[in-house]
Amino acid sequence: MLDWSEPTSGRTPLIPIGGNSAPADATGLGTIDRSGGRVGVDDKAMINCRADVNQLLPLKYRWAWEKYLAGCNNHWMPTEVSMQADIALWKSKDGLTEDERRAVKRNLGFFAASESLVANNIVLAIYRHLTNPECRQYLLRQAFEEAVHTHTFQYIVESLGLDEGELFNMYREVPSITDKAAWALNYTKSLADPAFQTGTPEADRTFVRDLIAFYVVFEGMWFYTGFAQILSLGRRNKMVGIAEQYQYILRDESIHLNFGIDVINQIKAENPHVWTSAFQEEVRTMLREAAELEAAYGRDTMPRGFLGLNAASCEQYMHFIANRRCAQLGLSSVFPETENPFPWMSEAMDLKKEKNFFETRVIEYQNGGALNWE
Repeated sequence: MLDWSEPTSGRTPLIPIGGNSAPADATGLGTIDRSGGRVGVDDKAMINCRADVNQLLPLKYRWAWEKYLAGCNNHWMPTEVSMQADIALWKSKDGLTEDERRAVKRNLGFFAASESLVANNIVLAIYRHLTNPECRQYLLRQAFEEAVHTHTFQYIVESLGLDEGELFNMYREVPSITDKAAWALNYTKSLADPAFQTGTPEADRTFVRDLIAFYVVFEGMWFYTGFAQILSLGRRNKMVGIAEQYQYILRDESIHLNFGIDVINQIKAENPHVWTSAFQEEVRTMLREAAELEAAYGRDTMPRGFLGLNAASCEQYMHFIANRRCAQLGLSSVFPETENPFPWMSEAMDLKKEKNFFETRVIEYQNGGALNWE
């Protein structure tokens, strides 16, 4: 154990990145070092850093702070959206086809638990090992947003009078949903272990694997099929309240995704020993597996298709998205080049002014940073 009580001069020294030593106190809850020097920008690092994690300033990664501000400016609550039209349509005998109802319920079932799984990973795994205070500041904001998203699905389920047990247990009872959750949770097991520490090449790779599984795959790939399904209904004036809420979730998830990719790429830059050729191929395999799991989910939720959507188009969409994620991580594509079958999805990010369908007023939403929908 490193001794923080030893006299130091100037700035607190960093542990060599990629070395075998763990941070003296990555939690920020250890004994105060009364003789430690002030933290400088160069002392900060994403992982394995000895700089005091309680000292936000000076900022090193201003992009993380900007994303925190963007998240704050994007604040919303599900109860601001009226569900009256959705309730009437859902209760109407001829309001939705059975295929549409199946897709809506499967969609809600996947998201209902997924937001909690993501939040658990942030709070119980990632936060502990990411040794940068401005990034932790954003993680706190993201954790709150995950709580809002979970609240959203509770609000929808309650409004429509759906079976709570059925919806919130789908991640354990519907194979196409269970397979995705199990795949992702496999990558967070080590980080949830209280004895796990970064500081070795393999441990650092384990941490990056987790970031890729949850930020790039879970939030950056799997959520997007669900967005496309519900927003397609909304475009046809069906389930407009749910569609509006999904638009807000999509806006949040866009920032989550971009934050996660920025963190991964920053760790790569600071720890080049992590990003080996073998690990890059492993990541490409992860993205390919994820796309295949999502294709199976698409076949389950849309056995016959509806409103111009079908399992084949959603699989093509996943190939497009997977290749996009590869490019963002600096990897070669995992699928042959393909066009985006849902170009209208980009419109969903335009929420500076969003019409309230039921009170005929315009709600202004601030946008604290540039958002990329994909």
